[in-house]
This record gives sequence, C-alpha cells and structure tokens, in this order.
Amino acid sequence: MKVKTMVALLAVAASASFAAPALAGGTTVKLGRTAAGQLLETNSGMTLYMFTRDGRNRDACLTISGCAQVWPPYTINGKPTAGHGVKSSLLGSIRISGGRHQVTYAGHPLYGYVGDSTAGDTGYLGFSSFGGTWFGVSAAGHAVR
Repeated sequence: MKVKTMVALLAVAASASFAAPALAGGTTVKLGRTAAGQLLETNSGMTLYMFTRDGRNRDACLTISGCAQVWPPYTINGKPTAGHGVKSSLLGSIRISGGRHQVTYAGHPLYGYVGDSTAGDTGYLGFSSFGGTWFGVSAAGHAVR
C-alpha cells in the first residue's frame, strides 16, 4: 500500500492541474474501463471521484482548507451529458462557490485528482485524505475502491 503525506499531495497540487474543462453547452460523463473495473470518467478519460464526507448534492471538500487544490471539483457550463454507459437520470449538477456548477452523479459531487497523469489512472481509489475517503463511481452510482 502506498504511503502518502500531505506534503506530497500539496506538492503534486502545486505542479499539476486537473484537465476538467468547463465546456459551454455541456460536458460528457462516460463509463470507462480501468484496472478497478468500469468507472465514470471525463471526456478525456480521466477518472472521476466521489468523497465520503460529501452529503447528497453537497460538496464538503470546498469547506476544507487545501482540499479543492488536490481534488478539484469537476465543473461545467451548461448541462452535463450522459455518455456511453451513464444513466442520464443520475446525472446532474449543483451550484458551488463563485457561481460555478459541479457535476453530480446519483447525488455525489464529482472530482478529479491532480495526481492522475493519464486516462484511466486509478491509483488513488480508496485513498484517505481530508478526513474522508475517495472512491471511483460505478454506472449505478456506487462507490468503487
């Protein structure tokens, strides 16, 4: 099991950025094949995560110092679009700080991870940080470790 420290996480956050484009007219969330099974991902194949401290349609990460720099919310302009394998009835968005909108799935706010460098990365599934655990999301809207 990997041992990570907050210092390492913040160093990664300072040197990388999550490729979560805010696209006018919507953003597609699709189901992709990973080493951990089929998970929700962005247009570009980057894994999307859920946080166990979040409430239904409520982002707790934004209230924790440094969290959103490491686990940025997946934000959009317009409406999210359900791609291959994704149930449109489970896809939505919530309004967050700065007037932005964060994509949700089955009520779970979705995030990227700044340490993921290639499509399909899953090394941080089940990772504990910022007082909660980060999981991938299945097509049914369940946590995947």
